[in-house]
Amino acid sequence: MRSADELAGTSGGETLPTIDSLVVLFIVVIVIAGIIIYPPTQRIDLCLFLRTLRMMGGNIHNIRDRPRASPKVQSHGRRKGRRRLPYAVRRLVAALVTIVCVLAVQQAVQGWPDDGRFGEGLTSLLPRAAAAPIEGRATVIDGDTIEIAGQRIRFNGVDAPESSQYCEDAKGFEYPCGRVAANALDEFLAASRPARCQFVSWDRYGRYVGDCARADGTSIQAWLVENGHALDWPRYSSGAYAAHQSTAQQAQRGIWAGTFQAPWEWRAGQPGNVEQPASFSHSAGSGCNIKGNISAKGERIYHVPGQKYYSRTQISEGKGERWFCSEQEARRAGWRKARQ
Repeated sequence: MRSADELAGTSGGETLPTIDSLVVLFIVVIVIAGIIIYPPTQRIDLCLFLRTLRMMGGNIHNIRDRPRASPKVQSHGRRKGRRRLPYAVRRLVAALVTIVCVLAVQQAVQGWPDDGRFGEGLTSLLPRAAAAPIEGRATVIDGDTIEIAGQRIRFNGVDAPESSQYCEDAKGFEYPCGRVAANALDEFLAASRPARCQFVSWDRYGRYVGDCARADGTSIQAWLVENGHALDWPRYSSGAYAAHQSTAQQAQRGIWAGTFQAPWEWRAGQPGNVEQPASFSHSAGSGCNIKGNISAKGERIYHVPGQKYYSRTQISEGKGERWFCSEQEARRAGWRKARQ
């Protein structure tokens, strides 16, 4: 079992690109654009440099009047110019190369993110306006992400096990702790709707990062950490949920009942490092024997033992079908009972 000290990290949020890194990016963009747009036989003097700047600022038509290399004279007396790509194609290639260089240099200057995923991209260089608080019925994406009215919301300062992550229980048996966390969050939110989130920032993936609470005012992040379904993430929380984590650890709740790997460390060790949405599902062996089926028409219908089609119904979690532990849980999730 890991102690709170082992999970502690450097506090503070993500840093913005420094002035030095921005200067490096600007120089690389100018050099690459100049190499692509102008043929090697030309001398890139001050006038051409200024035209490049105007082109990158949107005044691209003035570049058409640049001097061209002298055409070669063939032995039979005909003049034949050097073959060149169409102007529009050269502009497109220059733009693509510039974008790739910006991404590569930015990663080299700022380093790789802790979760191993490449590419804050150009969006991290562009300021985004603060967003208004969001309130509404929440759909759970995974243990630390929900969606309200089409907006993905990442809980601020906590990190839950990923949907495909497994932990070990007190007896040493593996179980899908990521899905367990997501299911627990789903039930917790259903008990007091709607949820409300206060904006904190935008993350590198364009998600709304917020501090969220249920309709009764209970902090969602604090509940997740205190019940062992998520960890305090000091890098972003500055230890705001350290006390809740200590309570969960002492009571051996959730993942603290066994052994586990911190989610940010687990992600870093996965090929591709892609976060997958949770698939809410219990197993039939856990005593949750109600089958949640999705019909060919897209209807969500659950079957209880003893009904006509119960034994024929097969559950495919990959299609979004799932097991339920009670009819109340199934109805709360938006499923209706089969008529026979």
